[in-house]
Amino acid sequence: MQTTRPDSPVKRFFKGVIIALGFILPGVSGGVLAAILGIYERLLGFMAHFRQNFKRDFWYFVPVGLGSIVGIALLSAPLEYLLAHWQVIVLWGFAGAIVGTLPALMQTANSQAPRDGIDHLWFWGTLLISGGLLYFMSDLFGTLPANFWGFVVAGALIALGVLVPGLSPSNLLLILGLFTPMLTGFKNLDILGVYLPIALGGMLAMALFSKGMDYLIHRFHSRVYHFILGIVTASTILILVPNSHAAESISYAGATWMTLLWSALALAVGIGLGYWMSQLEEKYK
Repeated sequence: MQTTRPDSPVKRFFKGVIIALGFILPGVSGGVLAAILGIYERLLGFMAHFRQNFKRDFWYFVPVGLGSIVGIALLSAPLEYLLAHWQVIVLWGFAGAIVGTLPALMQTANSQAPRDGIDHLWFWGTLLISGGLLYFMSDLFGTLPANFWGFVVAGALIALGVLVPGLSPSNLLLILGLFTPMLTGFKNLDILGVYLPIALGGMLAMALFSKGMDYLIHRFHSRVYHFILGIVTASTILILVPNSHAAESISYAGATWMTLLWSALALAVGIGLGYWMSQLEEKYK
């Protein structure tokens, strides 16, 4: 009888490099990539039952974590360059990638029960409230500083993007003004100022929310996913809307008709890539 060979450490390392895309690319979810690569359920089980599964899973995920760190270091510099020189085109491409994943996210939301009126309320309520809060966040709460504690928050959001397949944390980091400082810190290998607080925030979020997320998704599956849909939709819209209140808002100043044409093309390519990624997740989930 044929048995499945376990992943080698080298293979798990390269899986970590790929999952790093979900940490720094808006529109890409680390949870989706983990599901595609076949390690999402084991990761969620490890974090939700850390003490019980520590002996079995800790060393299994060490190469994944190392690969993620290397992937982040390699990818952050070119992404920072693209955003600095072709911001409008790149952000429209990112938005397209998010839009491309929405059909699969909606299908997941309705996979266990038909959508009802409460689901509609959750979606529209979350869309309007989160959209308003995100748009006026700096006025309401002040700018989130790109310091140690700000990056702890960034790490927590990245961890949520792993725990909840389909949720991309990078578009929230763009709105919060932490995305470009995070990329700069990654590129400069700022271990104490960026890598450490993001790792701490990620571990804290995993420890605090993995059991709760596991419970909520199983107990209130449809409500949770309509809540996620509302946040994803609101944050995607806000990526493309100029906002004088936000630190990293898109700017159309100096955009030409060629810029708009390339942006439309990037949007279409992004939608295609996002849809393809979501179909891969369904195939390998």
